[in-house]
Amino acid sequence: MRGLTSLPRPLLRIAAILFAAATVLYSALWMRYIRVQPQAMIGINYEASHVGHLLRVSGVVEGSGAAAAGVRPGDLLRAIDGQALTFHDPMPETVMRGRPGDVVRLTVERSGEAAPLVLPVVLGPRPGEQGGRTPARAIAVQLVDSFPVVFLVVGFFVLFMRLQDRNAWLLALLFAGFIAVAPLLEIQALIPRSLRGFAVAYKVIFQGLFGAFSYYFCAVFPVPSPIDRRLPWLKSALLAGAAALAVPLGIAAFWAGSFAPVFRFGDRFGHTVTSATLSTYFFGATSLALASLIWKGLRAPTLEARRKTRVIVWGSVAGVLPFMALNAAALFMGRNPYYFPFWVWAPSVLAVLLMPLSFAYAIIKHRVLEIPLLLRLGARYLLVQRGFTVLLVLAGAAVTLLFAEWSSGFLRTRLDLGAAAGTTLGAGFGIALVWTGTRLRTRVTQRIDRAFFRSAYDARQIMQALAERTSAATTREELGTFLAGHIRQALHPSSLTIYLEDRSGSLVAVQGAPPEGQERILPAGSSQDRVSDAGRRVPLLGRDGRQAGVILLGERLSEEPYSSEDRRLLTSVASQAALALENIRLAEQIALRLEAERRTAVELELAKEVQSRLLPRRVPRLQTLDCAGHCLQARAVGGDYYDFLELGGGQVGLVLADIAGKGIAGALMMANLQANLRSQAGLAREDLRGMLCRLNQAMCESIADHRYASLFFGCYDDAARRLRYANCGHNPPILLRADGGVERLAATATILGAFESWDCSVAETILAPGDALLLYSDGITEARGDQDDEFGEARLLETLRRHRHGEAPALVAAILEAVREFSAAEQADDITLVAARCR
Repeated sequence: MRGLTSLPRPLLRIAAILFAAATVLYSALWMRYIRVQPQAMIGINYEASHVGHLLRVSGVVEGSGAAAAGVRPGDLLRAIDGQALTFHDPMPETVMRGRPGDVVRLTVERSGEAAPLVLPVVLGPRPGEQGGRTPARAIAVQLVDSFPVVFLVVGFFVLFMRLQDRNAWLLALLFAGFIAVAPLLEIQALIPRSLRGFAVAYKVIFQGLFGAFSYYFCAVFPVPSPIDRRLPWLKSALLAGAAALAVPLGIAAFWAGSFAPVFRFGDRFGHTVTSATLSTYFFGATSLALASLIWKGLRAPTLEARRKTRVIVWGSVAGVLPFMALNAAALFMGRNPYYFPFWVWAPSVLAVLLMPLSFAYAIIKHRVLEIPLLLRLGARYLLVQRGFTVLLVLAGAAVTLLFAEWSSGFLRTRLDLGAAAGTTLGAGFGIALVWTGTRLRTRVTQRIDRAFFRSAYDARQIMQALAERTSAATTREELGTFLAGHIRQALHPSSLTIYLEDRSGSLVAVQGAPPEGQERILPAGSSQDRVSDAGRRVPLLGRDGRQAGVILLGERLSEEPYSSEDRRLLTSVASQAALALENIRLAEQIALRLEAERRTAVELELAKEVQSRLLPRRVPRLQTLDCAGHCLQARAVGGDYYDFLELGGGQVGLVLADIAGKGIAGALMMANLQANLRSQAGLAREDLRGMLCRLNQAMCESIADHRYASLFFGCYDDAARRLRYANCGHNPPILLRADGGVERLAATATILGAFESWDCSVAETILAPGDALLLYSDGITEARGDQDDEFGEARLLETLRRHRHGEAPALVAAILEAVREFSAAEQADDITLVAARCR
């Protein structure tokens, strides 16, 4: 059964419609022909004979056609109009459908006669009931003959409302078995031949499975019984065994169009053995089912389980026990149960109706199986949502039945096409009617809703509008207010709480009071199980399946349960709300990122301003040397540094440094270097080497291992025109002499900050009038052009030659302009230079 209910919902709906159509058709046939009373009779009484299963005449009605034809008590009936007779198939269609005055031919075996006798018998009228039917009996007969209706309504209403519920299928199958238990043998000859095989097969299969369905349902609903807990395989074994026997026999009966294959199967094992086996199965399975139900009503482990089964238990016991007792007595006496007096068997049959009625009461009153139906508002679900489908099934069955009836007459006698042609035509027309109706179902349902159930129609319109407009919300509070207002307007819940995920991932109640026992804020990572509610739960799931919120609804103010349509609309709203919540969260993240970037930009701007103040704001005024410098960072801040330091005694320090790294890290290191240099600059005039050694030691102690700096430090004596310098791993400055010669002030030490064991030497040169000195960083020579080639030292020297006679600031500007023209792409490294021209 679990395999059936795990099928996709469309397949389950198709299976339920086919099952309902077959059961409705069988019930219609049975209710139609059980009411048909044969108009004529032969005029004999008969009983079973042990001679070849023939019928023995036990009495002849005086004045009947049989008496006039010479039929005697003790004759063995062999055939009527050539159709063989047995106790299991006694009266052929010619007798059941015959009219007074029709002649039939009886073939009988008589003691003392060598050959069977063929006696023509004129059918006579059937005598009426003595005194006629009383009103009470007439009503009782109509109720008995209509008993399948109650089982059909309850069983299939539950099934269509709970298609994926195993218990709903078991209940419908059990009720179909109850319908099949009713006698069919006596009226099978009245059923059109085109439908007789179907009717016989349906009875054989579902009556055969009745005991298994009874125990299976009672063993598992609503909680497992002690028998099922101890023997969980028993229900499946009973069902498999019964199906293995009933289904093949039903198929054989379908093709034979009678019960003959069933009786032949029983004859194979002997009538006594077969009857005892089937009786043991029927009474044993039914007794186990009743025992399971009674235990649940008295000793179920939970109060909820006892509440759900109490009405069902006593309704089933009161309904089934009289019927079982009647069948047990008939079995013991070897009689048909319906040969007992009317007021003995009729109340037993009517009592069976207590079972579906008790289920209906339990469903409405105690909401067993959680069927969305209340007496006040159940009409919408029955007449609109399900009634149109049921009406189509009934109409299709009726059309099939009418064409089958017609096939027995017009098509067979007028067109000589046979009954099968009429049945095929009727079935085709019925299927076309059902198919056409299902195509119109949605439109018809909406029109009926709008005309007669305006509140339900309005609720659907409101919820659909909500699903479409949810994405307009821009904050969690706005989304919660929007959801709460529309849901309250559409569904009128007694309580409503909406939890939405905040920035930290916690679930926060943004609308309504939290359910009892729950906090307003649930920590991040709370599972759905941690949020409990007394009503309905609608989770808001994001694209990754993570719960982004939950809507908790209490019972409706009208006490009407939420329908499947309500749940579908709520699910749609929840999906849209989850997307809106993700958009809100994404917008918040973008806003936070933009704010962070804005703050970073502001901080970088401040850092740039601070760094610019670390560079020299004025150039020292010297008698013999004209100086200028400039620094262009690749980013807002950088790691290049130049400076003019007053050393005292007419000396000035010319400094240019390149920090390994750019951006914030380089800027911080540059600030550290600048602070150390300025704090120790006074020592450079007397001991440049010692000052640089102490600077290297300070840098090794304060910066990371992979950080370092290249540095050129020159001490210029304005009076003597002498330049003492140390080049610590920096690009060699270019000294362009007045006569055009070029000198490079090569490195006198390695880089600073990389090695604790470090030393340097100090070199010296004299500047003559007209000489030009250029200190620069590698950002100038490594600038790349359109052809991916570098600006290089050659272009730098050429630019220096062209502008050597200008003032120092003009020389700096000319070199920067040459680099810009060469490299139009984005600046990749800091560009720094210091130019000095000797007067």
